[in-house]
Amino acid sequence: MKNYIFIYGTLSPDKAPSEVASAVKRLRRVGSAYVRGNLYNLGEYPGAILKNSSSNKIKGEVYELPNDNETLAILDSYEEFNADNLASSLFVRSKTVATLSNGRQLECWIYVYNRDPGRAPLITSGYYKKSKAA
Repeated sequence: MKNYIFIYGTLSPDKAPSEVASAVKRLRRVGSAYVRGNLYNLGEYPGAILKNSSSNKIKGEVYELPNDNETLAILDSYEEFNADNLASSLFVRSKTVATLSNGRQLECWIYVYNRDPGRAPLITSGYYKKSKAA
């Protein structure tokens, strides 16, 4: 069974920092997609908070994950996700349904921000534009 991940921020190939670049290179692009919810600008990175009833779209890309455990382990570490201690996790990896540009829907992993965004600005376009740091 294939596993997919929805990427909307710094895990994107054009934004991935060196510590996760090798893992990101293992991903196979499926296509542009969106999920329902709010995307916040948290400074150095964005944070998604899913809300199926929202009219807001978080825009990103769906990638097929390789058939290994190492890739997700690297991404989990980068996103500060600890499955054994969700309360301490900065992001939580959870399942959602992403809608591809052709209308096809895929169940995907997504990293959801695990804190209150406070006064962080909402990214109304739904698209995180920060460039890869040099």
